[in-house]
Amino acid sequence: MTNETSSRIHAFTDDALGDLDAVGVAAAIAAGSISAREAAEAAIARAEAVNPAINAIQVPDFDRALKASEAPRPGPLSGVPSFVKDNTEYEGLTTDQGSLAVKSRVATANEPFTDQFLAAGFTVLGKSTMPEFGFNASTEYATLPPTRNPWNTAYSAGASSGGSAALVAAGVVPIAHANDGGGSIRIPAAACGLVGLKPTRGRVVQAHAAAALPVDIISNGVVSRSVRDTAYFLAATQTHQPAAGMPELGLVEGPSDRRLRIGLILDSVTGVATDDETRKAVEHTAGLLTSLGHDVVEVGLPVDQKFMDDFKHYWALLAFSTQHFGRRVMSPDFDKTLTDPFTRGLAKTFKRNAWRTPAAIRGLKRSEQIYHQAFADVDVILSPTLGYVTPELGHLSPAVDFPVVFERLIQYAAFTPLNNASGGPAVSLPLGRSSADMPIGIHISADHGDEQTLLEIAYELEAAQPFARIQA
Repeated sequence: MTNETSSRIHAFTDDALGDLDAVGVAAAIAAGSISAREAAEAAIARAEAVNPAINAIQVPDFDRALKASEAPRPGPLSGVPSFVKDNTEYEGLTTDQGSLAVKSRVATANEPFTDQFLAAGFTVLGKSTMPEFGFNASTEYATLPPTRNPWNTAYSAGASSGGSAALVAAGVVPIAHANDGGGSIRIPAAACGLVGLKPTRGRVVQAHAAAALPVDIISNGVVSRSVRDTAYFLAATQTHQPAAGMPELGLVEGPSDRRLRIGLILDSVTGVATDDETRKAVEHTAGLLTSLGHDVVEVGLPVDQKFMDDFKHYWALLAFSTQHFGRRVMSPDFDKTLTDPFTRGLAKTFKRNAWRTPAAIRGLKRSEQIYHQAFADVDVILSPTLGYVTPELGHLSPAVDFPVVFERLIQYAAFTPLNNASGGPAVSLPLGRSSADMPIGIHISADHGDEQTLLEIAYELEAAQPFARIQA
């Protein structure tokens, strides 16, 4: 399963899962071609084969998964094996937040979103890895082994849902839980060659951690290898608990005949140009969309440097709150002496600029209306997902001097935060490939509540340019 010349890792084999996506696995189970237990056994065998190389599982829960697979939960993805990210409460498992500072206790109940996730019918095999508190855009640690990208184990898997993305890309499971507070669904999807859709704020049940935030920037979702898997998951969330106050979202099953006016953005608010390979991938996608009959026009950035300054300050505020109030917001046994250098650096950054907090929060709240206005003349906006191609491990390590890694992160994750602050939906699609044969993500944003258009255009692009699979 290991290609030693390229360090590419995958678990695809001729077992019950084969190369099926989640919808395909669920259909095979429903037809009786395979059982839910056989699907779980295959996923566990795959996990045991490749996880030593990619380090993407935080807490395995294989025995309970096998028992649960004997009577799988009902739902459109009934019996499909999956993982829950390690910042979400799942009864019977700890929530460690990717940090040695958290001495977490076993959850005695699911948080509300977990129940919405499980309503799709998943069999949960355990918790996936994430960087400390989700603050980094690479699933790396100061003193522990990193999560590795299965496309090439020398490279980052992205973050903060890096463990889930690595497991899905490697073929351990076809779909896994992810969440996004600054790009954490879309960044690892881009790094690992997956579909990663961040829903509109309020489309799915609010994350437990978001309830006390002055600006809720967190959205839950999934990473998957096919558009239809993401579409089926989102439809299942709405069957379980429809979103209030936004357009109804049922099952989107394919592209639309409607031709769109698409805004094109190539560079971010940082003032640093997108790298050449990423730019070419976005331009190629723009050309593909034009060939399909869509109208692609260049548009200006909806926000300026002040937005990024506000978001950076809010990022630092969250780190300060964690570092200094961790016993209250994380765990009674929280030990702030064990946080990593990046968390501590962020916290210090906030402390030096605490006076900016009211204005930063006001600015982030204003971004909701600014974002909405950006769609006055276009249906969707096309851009890079990231400012440059996926880096090798170490480039974004929390052990790197804080000012250096912080600047690298700002340039890397420059396109994704606006959707978090504004609450708008966006999807990253694996439509590009770098000279190092690594995936490049293409980002498409839509107005609030318009996941349907995102899924329709994603289906169309997937059909026109099928996504590369890691085993191909």
